[in-house]
Amino acid sequence: MRRARSVVLVVAALLLSPAHGGGLPSQAARTAAAPVARDTAARHELVVLVHGMGRSSFSMRPLAKALEDDGYEVLSFGYSSYCCGIPELGSRLRAAVDARITGDIGAVHFVAHSLGGILVRWLLTRDTLPPHVGRVVMLAPPNQGAASADRYAGLAGWLLRPMDGLRTDSSSTVRQLPPVRGVEIGIIAARDDRTVRVMETHLDEESAHIMVGGGHTFIMRRPDVIERTREFLRSGTFANTGSPVPEP
Repeated sequence: MRRARSVVLVVAALLLSPAHGGGLPSQAARTAAAPVARDTAARHELVVLVHGMGRSSFSMRPLAKALEDDGYEVLSFGYSSYCCGIPELGSRLRAAVDARITGDIGAVHFVAHSLGGILVRWLLTRDTLPPHVGRVVMLAPPNQGAASADRYAGLAGWLLRPMDGLRTDSSSTVRQLPPVRGVEIGIIAARDDRTVRVMETHLDEESAHIMVGGGHTFIMRRPDVIERTREFLRSGTFANTGSPVPEP
């Protein structure tokens, strides 16, 4: 059992490593984006951050700080990738959101990385929704399932419990989720992502979709991604994106 656990941890490390397109941005990309003036309209709006598989809330801290600077309240939802599948994690997310909502919250937005985007989709396709749902930004989400989950679910799925639900098979949890209705969804994919391919990030109901450089693991820490996220939460569009990057 100890040997099997070691093998699984090695696989998980490979999925999250720079070798899988998760390298940090270049020095130029790490230059901080220009700050956005604090928007009084954003006050009393809540942004819920949801990290990806095998990560923690700490991975979303740069986004949290940028959004707090913009005047949003921020809830950074943390969860374990080892405890349970997508439905239970989605239920825990709903409970955390409900506990944070107060009478003066005007809108509840979501920004999620990878598996976190699927948990948000699960939450937003239930019969009852949190009140005042606003906009959603998904960073490298496996919306169509991920071929990497197909490869590793048999080996690592017993430890990384949500992985089986991210397979590309039509019976997997992610492929069974109904469309999200009445919510603006912006998706940011990573051009060099070897964990979730660009074509796997799309949704039929997406409002906007763009690509940035780099890979999967650190996409949420890129200054350009943080700026695009702020734009979409403000306006429901991705502005100032420069020349589009062609999809492979």
